[in-house]
Amino acid sequence: MKDTLLSRLSQAPLVADQKRAKAQLKDFIDRARGEPEAAGLLEHLSEGLFCELLLGLADHSPFLWQLTVNDPARMARLAFSSPEEAHRAIIDNQSGLFRELRSGAITRDGAVQAFRQNRNAHALLVAMADIGGLWSTEEVTQALSDFADASVAGGVNLVLTEMADLGRVNLVNPDNPGEGSGFTVLALGKHGAGELNYSSDIDLVIFFDPETQVLRDPSEAATVYTRIAQQLAKLLQERTADGYVHRVDYRLRPDPGSTPTAVSLSSAYVYYETVGQNWERAAFIKARPIAGDLTLGEDFLKELRPFIWRKYFDFASIADVHAMKRQIHAVRGHDQIAVAGHDIKLGRGGIREIEFFVQTQQLVFGGRRPGLRGRRTLDMLKALHDEGWITAHARHELSDAYRFLRTIEHRLQMVADEQTQRLPSDEEQLKRFAKFCGYPNLKAFSKALTEQAKIVQGHYALLFEEGPELASDVGSLVFTGSDDDPDTLATLQRMGFHEPERVAETVRGWHFGRRPAIQSARAREVLTELTPALLAALGGTADPDGALAALDRAFGRMPAAVELLTILQSHDRLRLLFADLLGTAPRLADTVAQSPHVLDALIDPAFGTPTTDDETIEAQVRQLIGPPRDFEDFLDRARDAARQMRFVTSARLLSGVISPTQTGEAYAAIARAVIRASFDEVRRAFEAEHGSVPGSRIGILGLGRLGSRELTAGSDLDLVVIYDFDENQRESTGPRSLDAVVYYTRLTQRLVSALTVPTRRGLLYEVDLRLRPQGGKGPVASQFKGFVSYQKTEADLWEHMALTRARVLAGDETFGAEVSQAVKDILTTKRDPKHVFKEVRTMRELIAQEKGDSDPWDMKLARGGLTDLDFIAQGLVLAHAHKHPSLAGLSTEATFAEAQSLGLLPADDARTLTEAHRLFNDIFQWQRLTIEGTFDAERVPPVILKRLATVAGLPSAKVLLEHLGEMRGRVATAGGMVA
Repeated sequence: MKDTLLSRLSQAPLVADQKRAKAQLKDFIDRARGEPEAAGLLEHLSEGLFCELLLGLADHSPFLWQLTVNDPARMARLAFSSPEEAHRAIIDNQSGLFRELRSGAITRDGAVQAFRQNRNAHALLVAMADIGGLWSTEEVTQALSDFADASVAGGVNLVLTEMADLGRVNLVNPDNPGEGSGFTVLALGKHGAGELNYSSDIDLVIFFDPETQVLRDPSEAATVYTRIAQQLAKLLQERTADGYVHRVDYRLRPDPGSTPTAVSLSSAYVYYETVGQNWERAAFIKARPIAGDLTLGEDFLKELRPFIWRKYFDFASIADVHAMKRQIHAVRGHDQIAVAGHDIKLGRGGIREIEFFVQTQQLVFGGRRPGLRGRRTLDMLKALHDEGWITAHARHELSDAYRFLRTIEHRLQMVADEQTQRLPSDEEQLKRFAKFCGYPNLKAFSKALTEQAKIVQGHYALLFEEGPELASDVGSLVFTGSDDDPDTLATLQRMGFHEPERVAETVRGWHFGRRPAIQSARAREVLTELTPALLAALGGTADPDGALAALDRAFGRMPAAVELLTILQSHDRLRLLFADLLGTAPRLADTVAQSPHVLDALIDPAFGTPTTDDETIEAQVRQLIGPPRDFEDFLDRARDAARQMRFVTSARLLSGVISPTQTGEAYAAIARAVIRASFDEVRRAFEAEHGSVPGSRIGILGLGRLGSRELTAGSDLDLVVIYDFDENQRESTGPRSLDAVVYYTRLTQRLVSALTVPTRRGLLYEVDLRLRPQGGKGPVASQFKGFVSYQKTEADLWEHMALTRARVLAGDETFGAEVSQAVKDILTTKRDPKHVFKEVRTMRELIAQEKGDSDPWDMKLARGGLTDLDFIAQGLVLAHAHKHPSLAGLSTEATFAEAQSLGLLPADDARTLTEAHRLFNDIFQWQRLTIEGTFDAERVPPVILKRLATVAGLPSAKVLLEHLGEMRGRVATAGGMVA
């Protein structure tokens, strides 16, 4: 017991709500009694520091308390162990999971689960060691960094082991896969410095040697290493029932908007030598190789030393770094020291000022003083004193302030495992948080925080004397008069614009009121303040000139821009994202121009926790629509709700929050929700006028991409409406009675109108009813018996192919089940497989003749593309579902998997078809996201083609086009084997 965590506790947080905390502790005690391994804890749960610690966790941290209650045995193991030994055991297990997977001791799913369970155990251990006073700030941050190292190294080794099993890489040392692997993973930021905070993203950059010999095909280096990076990120950050491991951020690599996730060493050297900036020099101060080939990483950093550490004292860095800091204050509103709502990282007197204080002097003096090249902030404060650059008083005060602020930061993040540095704004929440930090009341906490912040601000101000206004942070930006200002043109060029004269003329035109949207005094006032930051945001995109031109076009279409400008002025994150949209997703930028407040959703915490669940999304859509005043109001609200939901989904794809597959599912769920809400409203209004047909029922089928949950940003909706009624009760009951056939025809027309009619809030969807029986010649709504009879006796095979993607979306639930069963019965009808595939091929040739198949950028119609893949899957269903009913009702990729398991497809062919479908579908989603209408590669901005290549993990559009051609050839070969 002498060296256990329990025996070494020296403090515990104060409890704000004793009654609630004790009730929760009682629940834990009841659980612990049921677990023999946790029985030893019981004697410590009535009084003492351990009891007080648990009460504090129950009172202040839902995240930690959930970890505690979920596994009392784990708590017991941690409590009765040395925290250092427990830490080392978790680290060793995390880094060695790949060996267990390789030996067969655990499955892939088991490894994914173990990664997360280790994170949960480590998070609980570190929190108790920190809150309980066992570990210093330095020990806490080092422990968190050690675990991140183990996660990344263990993850890399697991992915490399899997790649080796697939024959993609040849491992030099299978027991240490990273050794000689041809690539290196560097940790930057606090992770690289060994100063990671409690719930932080980890900043990683991945560089590879393009001449490596460990790959089967060295020309695939960019593709292979980018895939490794993507798989590593998925392994670490994908949320499962056990949580996640780390959020991974690859955006500190060179030019992240236009480069693959893994960057070649040669490209990196050229970038840093030619266009590397001071903030990147500051980032690389903390860089540290942690996974992959560590020697390769160390050699890279040695080669990069001249970029990071200048030969002469670099006083220009002070102005550059201070400009970054002033922009934070000017844009984010962190210019006052406060308590409620204060950001302890970015605010005045915060952590960032201490870091800037240290890093700036490292950049200035480190080139001539190797002792100032360390990574850790506290170590460098000591080194700055030892070398005579700061006083002992400054070192002492800033070190204490750093420890104080980092501790507060950790407490904030322990509450809900969120990456936040902002104190609560609500006074009651702030009082509770003060107790979590060990202060008896808010007054004492506020006094301590304010004192430390003022100390930091005082030292920071001595180094960075007050600078000029924000407009000069980036240089001269003067847009008055009619002539170009030479200094302004130079500034615009430095910002990344290739045609500064055109940029100056455009901005001058805004200030001169050439766009009606910005002619009001308020709009021009906001624009004047916003222009430097807006140009900086546009300059950071892959195509600054194109982004500015898109913004100018948006201003030209808007009736008024003051709302948009005010939003962009208030939120730098939204400004940067909007700038990205202008350059790479003009369709989304148009949405913002039409409805600026769709941007609000992007700063909602829920933006990072998406869902594709039908019921959840329907609830969100209905909540956005709310209670309409009348039917016209409903139409407007439905369009606003759909626009916002589709915009958020698109922005999530653009930001990497969701995959293209999930994007298609989300778009389809939004469409389903809108259809259901619209049908409810249409039906209510229709029944008020015409009543209902007694005993009748209706079902609405979604087909095509809507049915298969692969909808894109530009998809129309393929619908079929089916109804049934009692022949003896054909008349509706309302004041204006209708015959059942007329009733459902008009009801369907009303629904289609509600979904398609333009209102003052814009368009909603295009609807296509041509997949109904007899197509455009048949009635818009089909009677159930007639529908089934037609499908069984008259329908062509292509109509049954369309039914393979049918899904009931709305209507009467029990009838919907009957319709679904009828569709399944049609799909499982016995057919001659040879005849099926002959008809499928005939249909494919007919489409090729009518629509063409030679455009290599057409993901659907190009030979070997999505149409071929869908037809192969549909053919498999119609040919074999009679014998194998499990084929019916599956997505295209799931159909290939099921066909393989049934022995209908060779494993290699199934894998080829699945990989091809995923690639083509991913590119197709991005095409529809970025460009409205036909995707003409000759007219599409190069930055969008570059983004498509990045999506596929490839270095350029040219390589992507070659890869697409290769995949289509493989599809043709595999498809030819199916019959």
